[in-house]
Amino acid sequence: MKVSLVGVGQAGGKITERLARFDAERGFDAVQGALAVNSATADLQSLSVAETLLVGQDRVNGHGVGGDNELGAEVMDADVDSVVDAFDRQMSSRTEAIWIVAGLGGGTGSGGAPVLASTLERIYDVPVYALGILPGRNEGSLYQANAGRSLKTLVREADSTLLIDNDAWHEQGESIEGAFETINDRIARRVGLLFASGEVFDRGGGGLTGRGSSDRGAIAAESVVDSSEVINTLRNGGVSALGYASELAAEDSAENVHTVVTVARQALLTGTSLPDATDAEAALLVVIGDPDRIPRKGVERARRWLEDETESMQVRGGDFPLESDRLAALVLLGGAERSERLESFLERARKAQTEEEQTSEADPAAAFANDDLEDLF
Repeated sequence: MKVSLVGVGQAGGKITERLARFDAERGFDAVQGALAVNSATADLQSLSVAETLLVGQDRVNGHGVGGDNELGAEVMDADVDSVVDAFDRQMSSRTEAIWIVAGLGGGTGSGGAPVLASTLERIYDVPVYALGILPGRNEGSLYQANAGRSLKTLVREADSTLLIDNDAWHEQGESIEGAFETINDRIARRVGLLFASGEVFDRGGGGLTGRGSSDRGAIAAESVVDSSEVINTLRNGGVSALGYASELAAEDSAENVHTVVTVARQALLTGTSLPDATDAEAALLVVIGDPDRIPRKGVERARRWLEDETESMQVRGGDFPLESDRLAALVLLGGAERSERLESFLERARKAQTEEEQTSEADPAAAFANDDLEDLF
């Protein structure tokens, strides 16, 4: 899938850059352009791969919006023409989809992403998807409340919103900073592989572990997935989720039937970006690895299992030929709103919103805690 990316806010910019770097280092050529937009100058200075754009200078003077997502929406709305002009340079005649990347807990990302999605939907005739990062349980109430408000609007404005739960893709016991680094790396690899599905490139560069493996070059598979299957899986809109798992594979494909079924099960049941999301309107199974090791019987058996588990009649499947000694499965779910994890998050967000409102009422000084007043003092 040929994509153009725009990251909004601190997390959105970092992940956008990692996606662009992952794609470039492996020669996938799926990412056609990348733009990072923020209201804080410092958050843009560390980015080198993506083009950068500062917004809201007349309101916050490059200091950010301080977690105020209403202000984040306002600065994006005021500067959206400049954002569109910059983003247009990242579009290509080959672009098949636009992805807006944002952390939904901060101010600029959670406020600006829905505004930008609405604008880009009106301008471009390709799908506009969102990649939204939900705050973890241990992040503050402001982040929970921001994400709850942002998510409802973003789901309405984007053609589909792929959610990544911050509690899903990191190791237990990691520091907060280390956990964010792990999550960003895993997002880049897993979403990057989804973007690269169906692309024609030198299949020997990178493998499933990020290391080069051979120079066999382009190889063909029996049933290669293409970008239209990704788009059709997301066609139902709403919330989507992405699962991933991999295991070492035998050289003989006949010995890998159980391996393919196992990685498909792990991708959905324990490796998804939105844990407990199994019911879906549509699903796509992508089996990644050396085509000589991919068993057709295993792929079909895994696809039938996925159909039963998701209770969907729209389950697509295909291969992603990539030189590796491992076999991996990507499971993309479209229309996955019926998730206990999502309901749990929304309940958390509602409680956090109530707490934020009570704090503002109890503390008169809270009314002045807004970055756009900074220059008055």
